[in-house]
Amino acid sequence: MSAVPPDVEEAAEGTVLAAEQAHLAVSRAALRRMREHARGLSADMAADAVSRDLLEAALDRRIEALADHPDTPLFFGRMDSAGGDELPPTMYVGRRHVHDGEVGRPLVLDWRAPVARAFYQAGPADPMGWRQRRRFGFQGGRLTAFEDEPLDGSAADAVSAILTAEIERPRTGPMRDIVATIQPEQDVIVRADLDRTLCVQGAPGTGKTAVGLHRAAYLLFTHRERLARSGVLIVGPSRAFLSYISAVLPALGEMRVEQATVDDLLGAATAPEPAEVAALKGDARMAGVLRKALWLHVRKPEEGLLVPRGAARYRLADHEVRELVAELRGSTRYGSGRAVLAQRLAHRILVLMERRGEAPDDRVQDAVARSRPVKQAIDQVWPKLTPEQVLFRLLSDTDLLAAAARGVLDDAEQETLRWAKPYRSHRSAKWTAADRALLDELADLIERTPSLGHLVVDEAQDLSAMQLRALGRRCATGSATVLGDLAQGTTPWAARSWADVLRHLDKDGQVTELALGFRVPGPVLDYAARLLPAIAPGLAAPRSFRLGRDALTVRRVPDPAAATVAAAREALAKEGTTGLIVADDTVPAHAAALAAAGLDHAVLGADAGHRLLLVPVSQAKGLEYDHVIVVEPAAIAGAETAGLARLYVALTRAVSTLTVLHRADLPAELAG
Repeated sequence: MSAVPPDVEEAAEGTVLAAEQAHLAVSRAALRRMREHARGLSADMAADAVSRDLLEAALDRRIEALADHPDTPLFFGRMDSAGGDELPPTMYVGRRHVHDGEVGRPLVLDWRAPVARAFYQAGPADPMGWRQRRRFGFQGGRLTAFEDEPLDGSAADAVSAILTAEIERPRTGPMRDIVATIQPEQDVIVRADLDRTLCVQGAPGTGKTAVGLHRAAYLLFTHRERLARSGVLIVGPSRAFLSYISAVLPALGEMRVEQATVDDLLGAATAPEPAEVAALKGDARMAGVLRKALWLHVRKPEEGLLVPRGAARYRLADHEVRELVAELRGSTRYGSGRAVLAQRLAHRILVLMERRGEAPDDRVQDAVARSRPVKQAIDQVWPKLTPEQVLFRLLSDTDLLAAAARGVLDDAEQETLRWAKPYRSHRSAKWTAADRALLDELADLIERTPSLGHLVVDEAQDLSAMQLRALGRRCATGSATVLGDLAQGTTPWAARSWADVLRHLDKDGQVTELALGFRVPGPVLDYAARLLPAIAPGLAAPRSFRLGRDALTVRRVPDPAAATVAAAREALAKEGTTGLIVADDTVPAHAAALAAAGLDHAVLGADAGHRLLLVPVSQAKGLEYDHVIVVEPAAIAGAETAGLARLYVALTRAVSTLTVLHRADLPAELAG
């Protein structure tokens, strides 16, 4: 059979592309009608003002979610069925559902719909009832290309050019969604049931952060009503990171998902602290110490209770009060225990009233529970406390610390915890980041922490056991998606295993691994992986989807400042963003050098809009740039105990090119 002439093949492709562009135009028109219909709905039908406000807010969110983004097509893929009765002949897959209101015909199916799973999972081994998958290339909102993949195994197993181009597309602005490029192993994680807690060990560039965000979007779509009540929260390592990922969920139609750092949840530190002290405070053993310290404030009653009611007086003996306190002590939360004790004491008084022939009701019991004698008795044996009061006394009172830590912390550890110069009161105390987790633990011991429906925690390997306990409380009745990379642990308390992380979260979860990187070029990933035997010997070296033959440059330079400026100027001549990653204490000097050279730049902050960002290495985690310049790896590695892990993070932020500049010798692990 003769080959199809190129001009004929090109004409046929043009005809197909024109038809697909026409379907896109029809879909966009239908989306406009859907939005206009939502605008026309009124909240006046609500029964009361509160219901009207809620309905107006829901309509506003619906209108916002139906907004069209002209730079992005409504669909990125299509599936053609094999002729089964249960499947539509053609299914277009996109970021949101679009239907023709006149006939009710779906024009685009939301990627989260159950039937759309086939776009990511169907293959020759299991076509799932479909004959062919089509991917679309686009630019500026217009379809520019398409690729067809037969699902019967008849085509050669080739890498999709459109898929590769989308993965390698230069970075501009915040993180993008990956709905067009989700891989089968990622899709399995995204579509996991709401009741399952998943822990994802992901090497750099494997898309673990995007997978976690897309799982949140999928769960909100699948369990809309349930999660609307209980809520979803994204927890990231920094405000810069949250700013970077902030556009992903809105692009997927999820407009109202809360995002926070651990500091946002627990409170920001107001004082620094030595690493060894912070590590001890972050130890899970502190939970037992705090519990005992709190309950040591409950005293044994030394006298009974006398309650006057009119001309009568009712007395409880001291041993009766002791019995009630002993029944409640440690069996309930501290705050609710006070309230229950008041009711128990009042009930005993009511029994005495009944014995005298009175007929008191519940109102009398409540009045007795609120009476001055009962309040005074409770304040004496069960004082009202705040977390700050308890922690202040624990860290400044040698006797309380010794009693609370007996059998848990040795003498040296107690000495490490104790304040060398105690503050005058809990009101004047300056709390560290580790203290904030302890205060949160105490707050939960006093009053229960409300639980969310689902929690997504990124860079979880850097959280202490006490911080993980704080997050676990916030999804105690829900589930979690835990994301991270043990090789990127840079805190003194960094996790050594995901089993430990799940245990501290109090979750029985499943650990899965993403080892194939899609963003970081192969040579860059291989170079950084030289550090793994030193920082995470139990992890296998990650693999990369991308060859990137010219992606890595390692250069010894006589003048690092001049070489850095030259490298930054060269990177800016290319498309995309540039991250200049340096040791934290050298940021001012590099900023001055860039300014002197007239290079427009900004130091990394919540606003990451500049093409050239000067990034303190401590803030680089979770971020990525098209071009990365790392200056003096030895200085980064030598700046802290976990310096090699910090360097591993810096080296794996590149999407297109990595340039390493050094005058000092490279760390031995990178040599060769």
